[in-house]
Amino acid sequence: MKKIKHISIASIIGLVLLIFASCDDSSELFNVSANPNAAVLADLNFTMIELDAVNTSNPAVTLNWQSANYEQQTSINYSIEFASDVDFTAPVVASSITGQTSITLSVNEINAAAGNSGLNPFEWATLYVRVVSSIGSQNGLPIPSNTIQFEVYPFYNYVFSDYYLVGDATAPGWNNNNNNPALFRDPTDSNVFYYTGFWAENGHFKVLETKGLWQPQFGTDDGATVGNNPGGGTDPERFPYGGGNGIPAGFHTFKINFASNTFTFESFDASGAVSPASLTLQGSSSANISMSPLSFDGHIWYATAVRLIPGELSFVTDSNSSWGGSTSFSGVATDGGSAVPIIVEDDYDVWFNDLTGRYIFIPLNL
Repeated sequence: MKKIKHISIASIIGLVLLIFASCDDSSELFNVSANPNAAVLADLNFTMIELDAVNTSNPAVTLNWQSANYEQQTSINYSIEFASDVDFTAPVVASSITGQTSITLSVNEINAAAGNSGLNPFEWATLYVRVVSSIGSQNGLPIPSNTIQFEVYPFYNYVFSDYYLVGDATAPGWNNNNNNPALFRDPTDSNVFYYTGFWAENGHFKVLETKGLWQPQFGTDDGATVGNNPGGGTDPERFPYGGGNGIPAGFHTFKINFASNTFTFESFDASGAVSPASLTLQGSSSANISMSPLSFDGHIWYATAVRLIPGELSFVTDSNSSWGGSTSFSGVATDGGSAVPIIVEDDYDVWFNDLTGRYIFIPLNL
């Protein structure tokens, strides 16, 4: 028992590492200090930074630190962590490097770290940063450095893609910049989009990512999977099945999944559906905004380039029914539902489908 008591901490650590090493022939055996020294993060030469939403790839912050000391000739891993509080309750790892003691992060990386840490866009707030050292492929013996901080003014990072219809089965025809209806993004899966509405007899269509541009362009060459020309390639055939006689006139639901590259096109029963005589956006984000129905399909409503501020909005009918949903940017509204949160100021194109309650707010400048 006395011999066991006199075994050093360093020996115990070495024994543990030896056991793990014996399970993996490719692992290295480390004999590390019982009291390794943490990295020392140097102070910055500024206290405030306003992030530029235009030049997002430009360098924003360079961090330098004195190397951690594990008393072992091995490369040391460093994780760069950010948080909204000094206790790092919910740290965000912005980047990781090995064997270096300096890193430069771009405007976009700092903005993402601020947003993921919970800081609001377009507001000054404190962002905390530290470096966490570790060793080995399993990041063993992690040790945080000292903490430094600076004030940051983030912009909003709009992470979604938006998509539009074009084709002789749709309202704009084969014009890629003719108030093309937007697809409605699923609020829980940003890869999935829907469009339920009227389609013209014997027509076809494609999906565009940017109004006014023919690529990126999406279609199908086999009637089951999604084809894509991101630019400079060959355009895919038209939905829903390329050639043939096209779509039977009537109401259908188009669903596309950009992650699995699959789609469906199914008939929709719109019998008995009656659109409101008028529809207005009302709430704290703007003065009342009148929406217009498509003449091609009166169930699809839109408002173009309307300025909205942080707050909330509902879709209010002429009979004072108030439709809303709890998710920002896109979702499914219900009669009497909570107002849609508007979380960032910008000009928006707004689309609403009174058949399904689906809505989408597309910022034009983010």
